[in-house]
Amino acid sequence: MKENFKHLASKVAIPAIDMSEVANEVISETSSLLNKEGEIKQGYGMASGIFSLCLAILCFLGVIAFHFPEYLTTPELRDVYNTADIRQIMFFALLFSGGWSFSNILLNRKRNINLAAFFFVMITVALGGSRVHVGDYNHENTYYLGLDWFILDLLGSSIIFVLLEKMFPLYKGQTLFRKAWQNDLIHFGFNHLLIGFMLLVVNFTIHYGFGWLVKHSLQEFIQSIWFFPQLLLCIFIADFVEYWTHRSYHEVPFLWKYHSIHHSSEVMDWLAGSRLHILEIIVTRVLILGALYVMGFSKNVLDMYILIVGFQSVFNHSNVHLNWGPLRYILVTPDFHHWHHSSDDIAIDKNYAAHFAFIDYIFGSAVDSEKQFPDKYGVVGNYVPHGFLKQQLFPFKLQK
Repeated sequence: MKENFKHLASKVAIPAIDMSEVANEVISETSSLLNKEGEIKQGYGMASGIFSLCLAILCFLGVIAFHFPEYLTTPELRDVYNTADIRQIMFFALLFSGGWSFSNILLNRKRNINLAAFFFVMITVALGGSRVHVGDYNHENTYYLGLDWFILDLLGSSIIFVLLEKMFPLYKGQTLFRKAWQNDLIHFGFNHLLIGFMLLVVNFTIHYGFGWLVKHSLQEFIQSIWFFPQLLLCIFIADFVEYWTHRSYHEVPFLWKYHSIHHSSEVMDWLAGSRLHILEIIVTRVLILGALYVMGFSKNVLDMYILIVGFQSVFNHSNVHLNWGPLRYILVTPDFHHWHHSSDDIAIDKNYAAHFAFIDYIFGSAVDSEKQFPDKYGVVGNYVPHGFLKQQLFPFKLQK
């Protein structure tokens, strides 16, 4: 029997598997996702493979953040979320990513991308997975990266706004992985990871630059106002400062070099609003939060304002269209803000407001067009370079 088996085995050619070649193929195909300039066409197993890979990478980063919370988590955020809830989310994300990628591997659907996803699932589980031990947590005198803020915001934003874009699309044919999504995702990650540095700079500048303007009598009066009208006043003051700051970015050539980065996106969706120069982020936050600091709004009002501005800043860039009726003259909506990003002649330097559209109507900067939607987006002349680093360095480049 053994001799017969050996004889049979000798007749069957079993191909040798070069693991290094397989690994190179996986790395090459996966890394190409971040290098392609055009949109990624969704094919058989492509969308599920990318989703699995993204979930697996987020889980991997989450485990790393849990191992080193002192350096990779945000103190303000750690006080809000529950570690047990995060473990549950991570468990189901790993289960979903691992199951979906393994199924695609068995069915030979986009094998290399799904192999990369399954690899990240396995290494995440090996590092502790959803049961990972949380390391020592002490943020005093420690510089940190907001890795947890990046993970949670990317996960939450993608779920909420991708669903909205699929349910109420402005451009129905626009794909999820559209042109230059990779560039905007890098902007998104960079802005979130450096939240600790930016908060440090913003808080220092506000306290030492605006402290002399503080009048306790004014702050006591503001805090005595009932919550809802105080919130509306807070949003109006913030938007009034934002309006003139934003308008300055457009009308002062030196400032436009920084702001043009934000306008360089030729496709609008929830991720497009992340394309910003770091100096613009810091200056804008200093001016807006500085004004709110001087006014002395209550903490619960400021917390609600942060939630609203966080939602609206993403929502107004999203590929969403709804029938707003008369509200379109009061509130800034995606329809309103899309015109601001248009390169149509009629839309240049218009629609500056971030929250209340009536501010633009008051100051005569609202778009007046019979068309419902713009024809094209981006910077006139398309002179802003592609790529995160090139865009961050672009304002400092000497013009010929």
